[in-house]
Amino acid sequence: MKPLIGISTSEDNKESMLSHQYVKAVTNAGGIPVVLPNIVEHNSLESLVELLDGLLLSGGGDIDPTLFGEEPHPKLGLIRPNRDKFEMHMIKEFLIRDKPILAICRGCQILNIAVGGDMFQDIYSQINKDLLQHTQLAPMTHGSHYVHVKDGSLLHQITDMLKFKVNSYHHQANRKVAANFQLSATASDGIIEAIESKVHSFVLGLQWHPEGMLPNGDNDNYAHVIFESFLQACKN
Repeated sequence: MKPLIGISTSEDNKESMLSHQYVKAVTNAGGIPVVLPNIVEHNSLESLVELLDGLLLSGGGDIDPTLFGEEPHPKLGLIRPNRDKFEMHMIKEFLIRDKPILAICRGCQILNIAVGGDMFQDIYSQINKDLLQHTQLAPMTHGSHYVHVKDGSLLHQITDMLKFKVNSYHHQANRKVAANFQLSATASDGIIEAIESKVHSFVLGLQWHPEGMLPNGDNDNYAHVIFESFLQACKN
């Protein structure tokens, strides 16, 4: 049976929203996507967690800074408290069971926060040095800057690459990486681009959008490999 992959969603006007790129990426890699609403009744989620083989945390809006001990910065964007609570609960339950997690963009940040890390609410106003353009104006299929991968990391093992180009659509980023996690890739300006668990079988957070680079085909094989490796971990 193909693995069941829960995919988190954004909210807008009381509707759940999700780019079909995530659904297509999971389907093409051999999984069955299950689109998840932001359920706040956490005592009813145990059966859902048990049913799913993997969790894909999608991108989206900003994150409530009170979750990591700060108050809102003037550059903080739209937050969805129900989404924050739902995703944090799901992350913790998946980690307890050592079930695979692939966290993308916002997902990479909420993953880090759920396990005790923190983040920049706005990198451009909170980091006192010149930064790259992290909210690119190019199409999503275009890799706009490079990431440098930690030798020997899970990300290195998956891609077999120490440097490659990624797309970029964020103004927030992880700052302190949580205990039992490690930084596994950075941009040339030092912004954290990937984190991973040191104690779980497959828990990987990526600041970019590999699902958006899949249409590039052979030029971005690492994007295919990331999803294929995630789905393989979900089968084990």
